[in-house]
Amino acid sequence: MSEDLGYGWQGELLDLPAYLKRVGYDGDLAPTEATLRALHRAHVTSIPFENLEIMLGRPVEMSLEAVQAKLVGQPRGGYCFEHNRLFAAVLERLGFEVAALSGRVMLGAERLRPPTHALLHVRPPEQPRDEPAWLCDVGFGAGPLEPLPFTDGAEAVQDGWAFRLQRGRVATALGPDKADWEMHQRGTDGWIRRHMFALNEVFRVDFDVLNYYVYANPRSPFTARPFVQRFSPEALRVLDGTTLSITRPDGAPESRELAPEDLPETLARDFGIVLDGDDVPRLVDFVRGRAAPA
Repeated sequence: MSEDLGYGWQGELLDLPAYLKRVGYDGDLAPTEATLRALHRAHVTSIPFENLEIMLGRPVEMSLEAVQAKLVGQPRGGYCFEHNRLFAAVLERLGFEVAALSGRVMLGAERLRPPTHALLHVRPPEQPRDEPAWLCDVGFGAGPLEPLPFTDGAEAVQDGWAFRLQRGRVATALGPDKADWEMHQRGTDGWIRRHMFALNEVFRVDFDVLNYYVYANPRSPFTARPFVQRFSPEALRVLDGTTLSITRPDGAPESRELAPEDLPETLARDFGIVLDGDDVPRLVDFVRGRAAPA
């Protein structure tokens, strides 16, 4: 066995049948655009986004073994680094060309934010090099349902949800040909710049570093409250602390407040996340503690 130098996504270690069962996919596995679209949609609509390990007092592990055990072996989910760690291994195993990218989550902000999001640059092996590759974003929690082509300004409407990739508008010292890319998403108030990223490849070791900031730094927004999402063609469900909201492609969100003790049942019913016995009181106590007056 050759030494693992840290390149690639260890697709040979993946339990592919278990993954396909988890996402409910039984279609063609040839590394084509059609397969990429179908697998992306299956993954996004089957495995939820969640940061609950932080609330439960455990680190978020980045090894493929740990990510598979949580996202595939359990009725759990994860956030972007976990999702894309897993999806990169799947695509690599099937023969796609895969490179990871890091993104800055902007959500309409103008002030620069740190790179705390992971995305994938993917190309089917038989695709001509003069055709645009594909952006896969299975770990944001709010779509897209299918990959987006790297075509400046092209809009994609997927089951009523609208997305757009375009070259960045921020000047760079490296010249205009090195401008970032941006993903925009259409909401009830129009288009919003969701995140921005450069075509600079990152690797597994970079995931380790970025992931550590997200789950361990007290300034990370993910350390403060549960944040869970489940996306489907019909609706985006979000649990933000104790606020449960549902947004549909053609309407404003509906929301309601929950009591901390309602969270485990809500997670199971609305998000398909089932916590182990000891984790139920641990999560409730964390949320109650955050809600208590100082």
